[in-house]
Amino acid sequence: MSPAETQSQLPYNKENFVSGQEVRWCPGCGDYAILATAQRMLAKFDIPRSNYVFVSGIGCSSRFPYYMNTYGFHTIHGRAPTIATGLKCVNPDLVVWVITGDGDGLSIGGNHLVHCMRRNIDLNILLVNNQIYGLTKGQYSPTSEMGKITKSTPMGSIDYPINALCIAIASEATFIARTLDTDPMHMSYVMERAMKHKGVSFVEIYQNCIIFNDKAFGPVTGRETREDRMVYLEDGKPLVFGKRKEKAVRLKGLQPEVVELSAVKDPSELMIHHEKDSTPHYAYLLTQMTYPEMPVPFGVFRAIGRPTYDEMMENQIRDSVKKRGKGTVKDLIYGAETWTVT
Repeated sequence: MSPAETQSQLPYNKENFVSGQEVRWCPGCGDYAILATAQRMLAKFDIPRSNYVFVSGIGCSSRFPYYMNTYGFHTIHGRAPTIATGLKCVNPDLVVWVITGDGDGLSIGGNHLVHCMRRNIDLNILLVNNQIYGLTKGQYSPTSEMGKITKSTPMGSIDYPINALCIAIASEATFIARTLDTDPMHMSYVMERAMKHKGVSFVEIYQNCIIFNDKAFGPVTGRETREDRMVYLEDGKPLVFGKRKEKAVRLKGLQPEVVELSAVKDPSELMIHHEKDSTPHYAYLLTQMTYPEMPVPFGVFRAIGRPTYDEMMENQIRDSVKKRGKGTVKDLIYGAETWTVT
């Protein structure tokens, strides 16, 4: 796939990003919707396919690079953010996507994920969360709820689950969002926002593992209940939800609470969404809104600007070359900074 060939094909459609490889996920897996949405979303951009790289670790979702007609790496368990960081730093023109799961990204890969986000590398991370290890046939994962009975926890898990978005906020990621596999329009919107963001973008996707953890998110995202248990975030607007948009969220001290919208006399009491808040406090409050006490937020939690690591590194290199010249490998090897072992 040469740059010249792909450039001549612009504009793209979804089929341009379909690799032709047999897609080997279980029938009904939410990953199909995520894959199709990503392919449709990328077709909106006038960027040659040769500029895209999809990097994954180990897990069901990590098969993603095989199914994208772009460049890609299927790397080792948990290390996708590390490989992606190196790629972006050596070739800033690449559009790099990391595909990981709740097991791959938040267990063995947790350390790598945190440092990738805190550095603000200009790449996009999709964390597919199904609250289970699917590829290895149904063990509990870092996001599984307490009491979860699996093959590795026959008496129920006694681990406190990780909140993926809390990890992103603690790492000071500059773009943080949540979406779900059963809402392709919203998923496409969030992915497009992530793509346009300058800096690291972290997107958690609620995904249904139909074989080993079916309907894990059903109480929240099920068709019959979702309007009363989900709230979509819109910048500058109050958090309003319900089948008739009759409920809202307001702050009581530092604690969000649900109120009937008709009972609110002063609209300033309502919790207004501020995705551009420079501090992480408000976004963190949103992550604490969990079912059944509160509606679960979906959308962009945080979107702020900050210099990226790869950009600052390029500037450092440029300044150093300007001051000291390009240098040579020989100068580096035979430089003054040596020592003798006796």
